[in-house]
Amino acid sequence: MNLAEGIRNALAKLTGKSIIDESTIKSMIKDIQRALILADVNIELVYKLSKEIEKRAKTEKPPVGRTMAEHIHAIVYEELTKIMGEGRKLELKPQRIMMLGLFGSGKTTQIGKLSHYLMKRGMSVGVIAADMMRPAAYEQLEQLSKQVGCSFYGRKGAKSTDVVREGLQKLKNDVIIIDTSGRDALDDELIKELKEIDEIAKPDEKILVMSADIGQIAKKQAEEFNNAI
Repeated sequence: MNLAEGIRNALAKLTGKSIIDESTIKSMIKDIQRALILADVNIELVYKLSKEIEKRAKTEKPPVGRTMAEHIHAIVYEELTKIMGEGRKLELKPQRIMMLGLFGSGKTTQIGKLSHYLMKRGMSVGVIAADMMRPAAYEQLEQLSKQVGCSFYGRKGAKSTDVVREGLQKLKNDVIIIDTSGRDALDDELIKELKEIDEIAKPDEKILVMSADIGQIAKKQAEEFNNAI
């Protein structure tokens, strides 16, 4: 059972109830806690979230036209949204974007999606294939670039720093997206390479791509990348 299914099942306990008492609320919250813990959400965050949901569910009255069950659904959604943090849209302006992440995180796929997003909004996009570690990274990014219709630069067998330098000279697009190498872990060699690329490209944005199912490791990984570059 995934997180979304677990929360849906917890909220289903409210369905059809004309009166929602304290025991029903507590039972629902326990199920939400269980779903979050199974999804490897931080225990302190789970406790904070559940206390806020319980407090609001017990004290707030639903607005006109909304049942109590519907209002509690809205409370859970609002509180879950809060812990996710505020989103931020990428500005539609000329810029350089450096993509970061470990092996298998989905950097190359996200580059394709990001390129498509920007081009649909009138920006021209060029991508630089600077991932020299993963087999077929060059071919995958080249194919994605053709599918999306954006410009592409890469050179097999070259140093990643040379490829970035050359790509920045050759590509004249509004937005330049740089694919970088990954590793199984953020080691000294990768940090050195990323710092060199950062110095050459001077990116306006650095985007860290992580798998959505790695749980609490995400915090540690994000902190390591943030401290490294």
